[in-house]
Amino acid sequence: MSKHRRVRSSDRPQALRARRAALDVSGRHRRARRGGRRRAPSEALATLGARDFRRYLIGQLVSNVGTWMQRAAQDLLVLQLTGNSGSAVGILTALQFLPQTLFGLSGGVFADRFAKRRLLIVTQSAMGVQSLVLGVLTVTGAVNLWAVYLLAFLLGTATALDSPARNAFVSELVGKERLANAVSLNSAQFNVARAIGPAVAGLTVAAAGTGPVFLANAASYLAVLYGLIAVRAGELHAPKEKNRGNARLPDAFRAIRASPDLLLPITVIAFVGTFGFNFQVTVSLIAITVFHAGSAAFGYLSAAYAIGSLVGALRGAGKRKPPTARRLVTATVVFGALEALSGLVPGYATFLLVLVPTGFASVTVMTTANAMTQLNADPAMRGRIVSVYLLVLLGGTPVGAPLVGLVSDTLGARFSLILGGAISAVAAIGLSSVITARSPTAREGTPLTAVTSPPPISLDGRFHREPTPQPAARRSAA
Repeated sequence: MSKHRRVRSSDRPQALRARRAALDVSGRHRRARRGGRRRAPSEALATLGARDFRRYLIGQLVSNVGTWMQRAAQDLLVLQLTGNSGSAVGILTALQFLPQTLFGLSGGVFADRFAKRRLLIVTQSAMGVQSLVLGVLTVTGAVNLWAVYLLAFLLGTATALDSPARNAFVSELVGKERLANAVSLNSAQFNVARAIGPAVAGLTVAAAGTGPVFLANAASYLAVLYGLIAVRAGELHAPKEKNRGNARLPDAFRAIRASPDLLLPITVIAFVGTFGFNFQVTVSLIAITVFHAGSAAFGYLSAAYAIGSLVGALRGAGKRKPPTARRLVTATVVFGALEALSGLVPGYATFLLVLVPTGFASVTVMTTANAMTQLNADPAMRGRIVSVYLLVLLGGTPVGAPLVGLVSDTLGARFSLILGGAISAVAAIGLSSVITARSPTAREGTPLTAVTSPPPISLDGRFHREPTPQPAARRSAA
C-alpha cells in the first residue's frame, strides 16, 4: 500500500483553506504541522507566485548572464589591446558608468513620467544593438581601443536611462507588501548571472576569443524583451496617471534630505559604490598581474565572488523583517573588513576563498540599501529617488575606477583592495553616527518602515489585496 494517502474530493476544500491560511492578516506566518514538524512557508516562493514577476525575473536572468559575459570579455579585450594596462581598464569602466552621472537623474524623471514597461522595451533594445555592433567589429577584426571606449559610453547611456525604471518596476510587479523580498530575489538572479557569466566568458574567450561572447550577449536581450512584453499591464501596481506630469527632480532631493530613512542608505552606498565596489577592475588586475593567471582563472575568481553574493541574496529573499539601519551599517563594516583582508591574503586559492564571504557581505549591503530606499520612497516619485540612489552607487565609479587603476599601477593591485575596504567601513560608521542621530527609530535598530501584511495568494498565483485598509508606514521624525 502506498504510504501517501490520496486526498478525497471532500477533503480538498479543507486542504485549500489550510494552505491559504498560511498567511494571516497580521503579517506573521502561522506554522503548519506536517509529519510532526513545524514548517513555515517560504517568503521567496510566495513572491515568485506572481506570474508577471516570475516571467520578468527569468528574462532578466538570461539577459544578465549575457551582460556579465560581455563585461568580463570587454575587460579582457582591453587588456589584450593595451598590453595589460590597468589604467586602460579603469578608463573603460569610467566611460561605461560616466553616463550614469550625466543622465541617470533624467532617467529617474522619465521613469516617473512614462510607463516603465514601454521605456524598458526601448532601452533594452538599444543595449542589444550595442552588443551586436561590438561583436561584429571584434569578429571581423576591425575593433580598436577607441571603438570599445565609444561603444562602452553608448551602452552606459542606455543603461542610465534604463536603470531607474528597471529597479522601480519591481515594485509595480509585486506591490509594496512583497517589495523587500522581490528586491532580494532580483539581486539573487543578478548574482546567479554574475556567477555564471564571467566563468562562461573566460572559458569562451580561451576557446574562441571575445567576439562570440558579445554576439551571445546581443541574443540574450531577446529573453528580457519577451519577459517585458508578456507582462499584464492591467495588473501592475503603477502610480496614477495624473501624478506623472508633475515629476520634478527637486522634489526627490527635498524628500531625501528630510528623511533619515532615505538619507542614510543613499549616503552609505555613495562611499561604498565609489571606493568599494570596483571588483570588476581589481579582480582582473590581480588575476593577471599578481597571480599571472589566464582568462579561465579570472573567470573562477569572478564566479567565487558571485557565488557568495548569490547566497547572500537568497538569504535576504527569505527574511520576514524589513531592513534596518543597523543591518546596513553592520553589513558595510563587515564588507569593508573582508575587502581589506582579500588584499592581504598571499595565494590564489586563499584569495578565491575570501572572495566568497566578501560577495555575501557586498550583496547584503546592496539589497539592504536598495530595499530601504524603495520602501521609504513615495510611489509617485520612486523613479526619481531610485535614480539618485543609482547615481551615487554607479555614478561614483567614474571617479573610483580610474583611482583604483592608478593606485594599482603605482602601489600594486592589492593595495587598492585594502584602501577601498577601509574607506567603506569607516564611512559607514561615521555616517551612521551623524545621520541616525536625527532618527530615534534608526538608533534603536527597529525597522525603518512597517511593511504591510502579505496578501493571500490564490491557486492561479496572483496576489489579492485584503479589503481592509493596511496600516500606514511609520516614519521617524526628522
